[in-house]
Amino acid sequence: MKWMLVIGVAIAAILALAALVGSRLPRSHRASREQTLAAPPEAIWSAITDVEAFPSWRDIKKVQKLPDRDGRPVWVEEGRSGRITLTVERMEPPRLLVVRIADPDLPFGGTWTYELTPVAAGTRLKITEDGEIYNALFRFMARFVFGYEGTIASYMAALEKRFGRDTGPRKD
Repeated sequence: MKWMLVIGVAIAAILALAALVGSRLPRSHRASREQTLAAPPEAIWSAITDVEAFPSWRDIKKVQKLPDRDGRPVWVEEGRSGRITLTVERMEPPRLLVVRIADPDLPFGGTWTYELTPVAAGTRLKITEDGEIYNALFRFMARFVFGYEGTIASYMAALEKRFGRDTGPRKD
């Protein structure tokens, strides 16, 4: 019984320390990655905007389209992180897409900006996350455990698997 109490106190102390450190971290962060994919911008654009096809190439269980808001697409993605409502904030086919998390009840929020640039080998895709993490413990985990670029990296890996990646010498 004594060991259970010691273990419980130790876990509580670790969580309290993580929350304290997290409370001192900035709420906002920016993460960005670029990759050249072996497909034209129109093909990449089609993949990143056809939300109903996401489960066929991304690690998402299901997508539910919702009615547009102010003429902009809205959908809910259901995956490992639970349900996340997203909306398009800006769309300039086939070169710029800005998507915002549209669920105020989540412990995080922000935007993803997709910039597509045609290059000789296909398309240079840059994804920038301008995120906010409201919960101090989540801030600690994002900074020291998961990393800010983890979701972008898995998204890029899924696109690379779908379209291939330019592995030749860089000319862009």
